Amino acid sequence: MFVFLSKLLPLFIYPLGLSCLLMLAALIMVLQRRKWSALPMAVAVIILLLGSSGWVSKSLVKSLEWQNLPTTELPQADAIIVLGGGVKAALPPRPWVELGEAGDRIIYASRLYSQGKAPLLILSGGRVEWKGGGAPESADMAEIAQTNGVPASAILQEPDSQNTYQNAVNVRKILEAKNIKGPVLLVTSAMHMTRSLLIFQRQGIKVIAAPTDFQITQQDMAASQSNWQAVILNCLPDTYQLHLSTTALKEYIGLMVYRLLGWL
Repeated sequence: MFVFLSKLLPLFIYPLGLSCLLMLAALIMVLQRRKWSALPMAVAVIILLLGSSGWVSKSLVKSLEWQNLPTTELPQADAIIVLGGGVKAALPPRPWVELGEAGDRIIYASRLYSQGKAPLLILSGGRVEWKGGGAPESADMAEIAQTNGVPASAILQEPDSQNTYQNAVNVRKILEAKNIKGPVLLVTSAMHMTRSLLIFQRQGIKVIAAPTDFQITQQDMAASQSNWQAVILNCLPDTYQLHLSTTALKEYIGLMVYRLLGWL
């Protein structure tokens, strides 16, 4: 139930959901001939315009993604931990496991393994049945890793977790069982890294950030103000920018909720 509520309730705080609530309130006020019926409608429009603006979305995303940039080459570690969230189950009509937007996680982790950064991959992630089901994400990531040259003997799976807190708790148990006490590389999306680091550190795990799946690059920031065309386009509503703003807000809300629960 916690997982369901954690997915449901924030929908009404994100720009799209909040705007829909405000427009519904405006409609009710219009039907009741209330004096200030235009106010919630105006607020809804402002929220949508801001949330779908490139200026706002890029600033929000950058504030998260650029917090944990490696300043030097990643060191050797005892294991590479990969968090789920980037693969799609091999459900018809898909011919095989497919990568989602965050699929860079398992690709980057496989590359780190091939570079000799660690002798072991620990793949963490289950599936939520009411979201489509299928094999655990850990199993799907294992297939992709092996396709990228990682031997099955170098892969451990944690197939039960359904959120980042469970990722950390379950991975800690694996590390303890394998007597792994040294530092480990943590691979997840750059926007998700801050929350992940804090949770894993709270579990007493020595983690080193290895972020991937960056949405905003230095070139993106420079290009957004390079000419008047870019400035205008960044001010206009765009569904992709709304998606980025929503994802960034999801992380900030997650940080607040996890801190209140004592998970950070």
